[in-house]
Amino acid sequence: MRGLLRTIGSKAAQTAGSPAGTPRPAARISDQERLAMLQAFEEAEIGWFWATDADNRVVYLSQSAADKLAPGREILGAPLVTLIEPVGGEEEDRERPLSFVLGAHGRMTDLTVRVAGRNGEMYWSVTGHPQFDASQEFQGYRGSAKDITAVFEHQRDASRLSQYDSLTGLANRHRMTKRLAAILTAYRAAKRSCALLTLDLDRFKEVNDTLGHPAGDELLIQVAQRLTRIVPANAELGRMGGDEFQVVIPDLDDRGALGDLAQRLIQMVSQPYALGQDRAVIGTSIGVAIAPYDGIEPDELVKSADLALYAAKSNGRGQYRFYSNDLKDTADERRGIEEDLRDALTRGEFEMHYQPVVRASDNMVVAFEALMRWNHPQRGPISPTVFIPIAEETGLINVIGEWALLRACEDAAQWPGDLRVAVNVSATQFSFDGLPRLINAAVIAAGLEPHRLELEITESVFMGDAFAVDRMFARLKKIGVKLSLDDFGTGYSSLSYLRKAPFDKIKIDQGFVRGCTDKDNPASAIITAIVSLANALRMETTAEGVEALDELAMVAQLGASSVQGFVFSGAVPQEQVLAKLGSGDFHYEAVGPARYRADRRSLLRTAGAIHEDHRYEVLLRNLSRTGALIEGMLEVPEGTELVLDLGEGQLAVARVRRSDGSVQGLEFETPLISDGADGLCTRHRISPYLLAAAGMPLRALPAGAQSLPAQPNAPASRPRFMQVVSGSGNARAA
Repeated sequence: MRGLLRTIGSKAAQTAGSPAGTPRPAARISDQERLAMLQAFEEAEIGWFWATDADNRVVYLSQSAADKLAPGREILGAPLVTLIEPVGGEEEDRERPLSFVLGAHGRMTDLTVRVAGRNGEMYWSVTGHPQFDASQEFQGYRGSAKDITAVFEHQRDASRLSQYDSLTGLANRHRMTKRLAAILTAYRAAKRSCALLTLDLDRFKEVNDTLGHPAGDELLIQVAQRLTRIVPANAELGRMGGDEFQVVIPDLDDRGALGDLAQRLIQMVSQPYALGQDRAVIGTSIGVAIAPYDGIEPDELVKSADLALYAAKSNGRGQYRFYSNDLKDTADERRGIEEDLRDALTRGEFEMHYQPVVRASDNMVVAFEALMRWNHPQRGPISPTVFIPIAEETGLINVIGEWALLRACEDAAQWPGDLRVAVNVSATQFSFDGLPRLINAAVIAAGLEPHRLELEITESVFMGDAFAVDRMFARLKKIGVKLSLDDFGTGYSSLSYLRKAPFDKIKIDQGFVRGCTDKDNPASAIITAIVSLANALRMETTAEGVEALDELAMVAQLGASSVQGFVFSGAVPQEQVLAKLGSGDFHYEAVGPARYRADRRSLLRTAGAIHEDHRYEVLLRNLSRTGALIEGMLEVPEGTELVLDLGEGQLAVARVRRSDGSVQGLEFETPLISDGADGLCTRHRISPYLLAAAGMPLRALPAGAQSLPAQPNAPASRPRFMQVVSGSGNARAA
C-alpha cells in the first residue's frame, strides 16, 4: 500500500507544479489522510487495489477483497494467473491468454475475470498497468479491481436467452450460425474437417394438428433430450426453429461413421413418445454435408446439407442422405414433379397395376395388391416412392388416394371368385373422418363384396388420438373390409397395436426377407417370431419382397401364409390380370435366381481407372459394396492393383480378380458404403486441402473426376495397357 501511496504522491506533486490553467487539487492533504481515504475506499468495497512484483507474483491485495476469496488459499506470493481467470464469450472471441499479456507487460483495461470466492464463483473487472524503473526495468503491476458479479451474471443470462432455444435449451439458430462460421474459419487455416447434419422431423405437423401445440412442444423437448444422448460430446447441437435441428461435428469426415450416426439418430427419434395420455410416433430425415468437401463457406455448406435433406425426404423419409453434386438437379426435378402432380389426375396419367399375393402352400393366387403408377408424358415412369411423399406434403394424397380406391374396387369387381384387392391407406387418409363413407360408397358403386377389399395400414396411424383411432377401426370393420398391418417390424412396432386393432393380416417387411437364408442373418428367427405371434392372434401373414427361390423356400418353411414378390410376378396392368384369370389359371410358377445375392447396380457410366501414373477411361457396368465390373482396358492381368475414380473425389483402391479381354472384375480393398438412398459411395474422399497444396484453388469438390495433378518433376513412364474404345472394338495407347 505504501508503494501505491508513493506513486500517488508523486503524481500529486507533478500536478502541484503544473502551469496555470491546469486542474489543481482543492487542498493538500497529508500522506496519513490520503492513506485513511484509500482504506475507507477499499473497506466500502467500491473498489480494490492489487500489485505484483517483477515475477508477476501478488505482493498486495486489498484486505476486503482477500476476505472474499475461497478460504485456505495463499494470496501473497502466489502467481497472479492462479488467482484470476479471464472470461470471454465464444471460444474464438476470448482474450489472449493472461500469461501472454503479463509476459509481454501489456496493459489490462476492464478485463473480466473469474475468481474462486468464499461462496462460489465471483466475477471481477480488473485494470492493471505495468511499472518500470528509470532504467526501464519491469517492476511489476499496479492495478485496481471491482466486483461485477451481479452485472456479469445478468448479462450472461441475457446473452444465453439470445443464444439458446427457450423450449429445448439447445443452441438456437443465431448461435449455431455463428458457431459454424467461426469453426469453418478456424478449421480452414488448420486444414481440418467439419460435418454438418440437418434433421427435419417427419409427421410432426400431424402431432400438432391432432394433439395440439402443447403436445407438440412436449414432443420437441423429448426429441432434444434423445438427440443430446446420441450426438458426440464434442458436437454442437441446436434447434433451428420449428421441427428442424442441426448438428455440427468437428474433425469427422468418415462417411461410414457419419452414416452409422445418422442411422442411430433416425432409430432413436422414431421410437414412440408418451405425451400425457396420448402416444405419438414420428420419424426424421437427415441431410449430411462435410467441409471442405461439400462447401468451404458456411452458406455453401448449409445449402449442401439442405439439399441432402431434401433428397432424403423425397426418397421416402426416415432416411439420411449425403450431399453430392447431382442433388441440385434432383431438387429442380422434384419441384417440377410437384407442379405436374397437381394436373396428373385430370390428364389421366395415373394407372393401377396389380401384384399377385400367392398362397405359400400351393402357389395359388389369393389376392392382388393395387399399386399406383404414373407415366409422365415427358419424364416417363415416376416411382411411387418419389411422388407419394410429394402428394402427402402438398395435401394431394386424399384426392389421389380416393381415385386409387375407386379404380381398384372397379377392377377387382371384374375378377372371378373371391380374390381380394389390397389398397394402401396413408396415415393422412386414415385420419380423414369421411374415409368410411368413401370406402362404403366405393364398394357399393363397384358391386364388390366388402370382404374382398383389404386395407393396408402402417403403424404410423396410431400416432394420433387413441380414441379416434379405435373409433375409425370400429367403423371400418363394421363395413366388412379386411385390415392388414403393413411393414410390420420396421421400427414402430408395438404389441399393443395387435392387441387393440382388429387386423386380419400382418405383412412381414421385405427387409427381413432379404438374405434370410444367410447363416449369420437373424432375420429367419424374426420371421419365425412374427409368424408365431400372428398364428396365436389368428391372423394371416404375407412375406413381402421375395425374389429368390431360397427365400421362397425359407419363408414357406417358417410358416408364412402367403408370399408376394418378383419370384412370382411384378405389378402388371389390369389387362394382364384379366388375361391370366380369364383362362382359369390361378397358379403362379416361381421364377427367379436360386439364391439371394446382394444388389449389383447396373450403371453403364464412365469412370476412371488409375494404374501407376496413368489414367484410363472405362465403362462402369455394375457396382456393389465389394467390387465392380469395368470395361475399357485390354488384357489386364489378374492381381493388378488399380484405383477406381468414381468422381467427386471418390477413389476406391481395387484388385483385378477376373479379366476377360477388355472386361475386368474388381474387388475393393475397402467396401463402399450406402449414401443413405439407393447409391453407394466411398468412406473418404480426396481432401480439397490436398488439392490446394498441389496448386489447385481451394474449393468444394466439383462433379466428375478430381485426380491429383501430375507432379512437374515426376519421371515419365509408358502405359502398361491399351485403352479400348467401348463398343467399337478398337484399342489405342492410353
